Amino acid sequence: MNATSAAPAFGLPLLLTMGDACGIGPEIAVAAWASDARRERLCLVGDVGVLRRALRQRGLNLPLARLGSLAELPGVPPDCLPVWQPPGLPADLLEAPQGRIDVRAGAAAAVCIEAAVAAIQAGQAAGLVTAPIHKEALHAAGVDHPGHTEMLQALAAAPGSEPPPVRMMLANEELRVVLVTIHMALREAIEALSVERVLQTLRISAAALRRFGIAQPRIAVAGLNPHAGEGGLFGREEIEIIAPAIEQARAEGLDVSGPYAPDTVFMRARDSAQRAGEFDLVVSMIHDHGLIAVKYLGVEEGVNVTLGLPFVRTSPDHGTAFDIAGRGLADPASLRAAIRMARRLLGEAT
Repeated sequence: MNATSAAPAFGLPLLLTMGDACGIGPEIAVAAWASDARRERLCLVGDVGVLRRALRQRGLNLPLARLGSLAELPGVPPDCLPVWQPPGLPADLLEAPQGRIDVRAGAAAAVCIEAAVAAIQAGQAAGLVTAPIHKEALHAAGVDHPGHTEMLQALAAAPGSEPPPVRMMLANEELRVVLVTIHMALREAIEALSVERVLQTLRISAAALRRFGIAQPRIAVAGLNPHAGEGGLFGREEIEIIAPAIEQARAEGLDVSGPYAPDTVFMRARDSAQRAGEFDLVVSMIHDHGLIAVKYLGVEEGVNVTLGLPFVRTSPDHGTAFDIAGRGLADPASLRAAIRMARRLLGEAT
């Protein structure tokens, strides 16, 4: 997300990819669409057969329109689910068993993501909301990216250019967290930390919060080690990497403080009815430090926002939930929140 993504043509649709066909993505996608007040500008990207099955599993007696192109969306009746099925989806995708990892589902998820990004880049859509994919299924299909975020980063790069630096932000009504490292082994994540990487995260975070309407964002930085290292007793990353990055960010005029002990800083940042948060956002060095805090508050309203892309992308704060896939039980609340967040980032009233 950058400055150019804040002012699209409002007539363009918001795209919603179906996610992994064997998980809960298709059913929460149709449920979210059915309850959306502005669904005439929300178009699903996925397999028609899979999404028809999802309608049945959710008990939604709605017609479905298969679009040959996104240009056909304005002609779809308001109570008809619009589905753009991009070319290249596996012909036997419906045979992939729900609740299990399947290479066909991974391949289909990748095709939908690629097609949606291409449509946005061609000026045919305003932004992207993605239903959950399964990383193992994606890998089985030959996609050499550990997850959505890294795949979108690669797709956003112009031919022959370096991918843009991106960061994952998880947010709900009480807490915002941005990660310095994302999907990598813990040992590799620690080794990947650098002054420049932390500083870049702080810059991206501050710019994003300003676009959210926070003129002077207050950013807290969580340490890596217990008690933020205790002055070097439990590790030197705070002294040699994190603190220098904070100092550079402050020299650039950013309101950044820390490093704080990672076991308490999230409580200090939490903004609730009982207590105003001390910070607008927390930067976390590693994946689990940050995401456990957000998800503990409840995945129902959690939203994943990819910062740094040249377009808006959000997703729900949960996975494919294979254990309940196809049973019509999955809660679409987080996906609905992701749709609301995408519209807000696009400059639309919510």
